[in-house]
Amino acid sequence: MANGQQITKLNVSTSKDEEEILGAQGYEFINANLNQGAGGNQVLLWYKKECGNRPVTRIQFSFNNSMKSGLADAGYELVNRDLNAGVRGDHIFLWYFYGSTEFDIPIVNLQVTAEAKEEPASFQKPRVDFVSDKHLFELGYTRADEDTNRGAGGNYVFLWYRRTTDKSKALTALNISTSLQEEAKLQAKGFQKLSVNLNKGTSGKDVYAWHKKEGCESQIQAMLLLINSKAWNEYQKAGINFVEKNLNDGNNGWIIYLAYK
Repeated sequence: MANGQQITKLNVSTSKDEEEILGAQGYEFINANLNQGAGGNQVLLWYKKECGNRPVTRIQFSFNNSMKSGLADAGYELVNRDLNAGVRGDHIFLWYFYGSTEFDIPIVNLQVTAEAKEEPASFQKPRVDFVSDKHLFELGYTRADEDTNRGAGGNYVFLWYRRTTDKSKALTALNISTSLQEEAKLQAKGFQKLSVNLNKGTSGKDVYAWHKKEGCESQIQAMLLLINSKAWNEYQKAGINFVEKNLNDGNNGWIIYLAYK
């Protein structure tokens, strides 16, 4: 694939002036307002595809200062524009990275969805703090930027994953357990358990993620956490694997499900 097809820079606009400046600098925008329905500024995502320049290989988001430090220390580029400009809520920032490890694959396309029914078409290793973020980024991991304890008041817990083009290293299935009985069943099916409780620090059940890379299943290409209830049925109707186990089971946090394909 020619390097000109790979995305080499990212940016964000939060005003008409910034839109004009980025357009004049040769950026292209994705015609979807990241603030749609929130009542704030129009926020657009912009990108460049430049022949001969390094490709972007990873994208992350931060929604608190603790998340920023690991990204900065690992060499991620900050786009210093708040994606929540003009509305209440967390200050959310976009970061991107030029990686050269075996787990870094150039990004060639971006898509922004505004409706739950659009999401399926665009379609691990947990940590309970931010102390090790820099190290994991340097090892080629990507953080799934959704706290599995969202709204539950416990520790910050994030799932991490690495990409690979080596099919022998790729995972083939994911699952979730919320009880000892479910753990025993998954173990009997050849799944391996990740050691961190996704409900750590809450009053809920012990929730664990499981994975395997055996059997006849196809290799996993992508995974994400779903908090939008309108999206749950859409992913299932699209044939995407939907693990119907709430990661916040037993507490008052957001209902979160795992999906992968």
